[in-house]
Amino acid sequence: MRRIAMSVAVVFAAASLAFVLVHLAPGDAGTALGEGVSPEMRAAVRAQYGLNDSLATQYGRWMLALLRGEFGWSPNQRRPVAAIIAEALPRSLLLMGAALAISVALGSAIGAWQGARVGSRRDRVSAVVLLVLYSLPEFWLALALMTVFAHQLGWLPATGITGDLYAYQSSGAQLADRLRHLVLPLTALSLVGIAVFARYQRIAMQESMTQPFVQTARAKGLTETAVRRQAWRTALLPVITVAGLLLPALVTGAVFVERVFAWPGMGFTLIRAIEARDVAVVSACVIVGSAATALGAALADILRDLADPRLRDA
Repeated sequence: MRRIAMSVAVVFAAASLAFVLVHLAPGDAGTALGEGVSPEMRAAVRAQYGLNDSLATQYGRWMLALLRGEFGWSPNQRRPVAAIIAEALPRSLLLMGAALAISVALGSAIGAWQGARVGSRRDRVSAVVLLVLYSLPEFWLALALMTVFAHQLGWLPATGITGDLYAYQSSGAQLADRLRHLVLPLTALSLVGIAVFARYQRIAMQESMTQPFVQTARAKGLTETAVRRQAWRTALLPVITVAGLLLPALVTGAVFVERVFAWPGMGFTLIRAIEARDVAVVSACVIVGSAATALGAALADILRDLADPRLRDA
């Protein structure tokens, strides 16, 4: 119960901070209308959405609506914020869920393989390759992939989630079209994720292989494969923690990657809302991301207990 209360407090604190910071930034929904709009039109927009009220009044109105389960109305998109989130969230879950699954599976496997062979030539070569991937910014990698495979080779679409003719295609063609649009952003996220998880898994596996239980298992006559399997289970704890902390990225999306590929998920929605000074959408995105952070921490604790029963008695 205490953890739930703390999680709720964190969510509201983060959302309130985002609300205040967006209001303190220059401009508002009236300013975001762009050039060529009369002052009267800007004033009408500010009056319609209560932007002329004090910050305390606007915050109180927003908080009351939030307590009723309402995220408010988006002046920029002219529809409920809940509908915007409901549309963007599944797209980010699709992209980030697939990227997280690939990153955890391949990163853990590569890291465990490295950790069991520390100091070998293959370990050193793979470590250098992973370090390079680990050091690359996601947006730079996304731009590089887009330049090579979309613009130069023309093998894959550069942006969007579907093509222009998607609605006129058969079910099989629609699935193929979605997969083709998914390849580049998924690859950009997965390559970096694999490097991250591999580094954590390698360090944990290296430490695990030096523990006394490994020597005991070998003395009992267990095969090297069985010994490494036991060591790998112990080395899972840091990877589980990292996976739990990355859950917010699963919900909010990799902001820059979604921006580069115009993938209409939570990250792309958040950037558009910040540019338009759409406070309601920004606050809603922060609330969803904060809730995901609390959920990820709780799930990581549960999975750590399952992976190592000794932690249950700690």
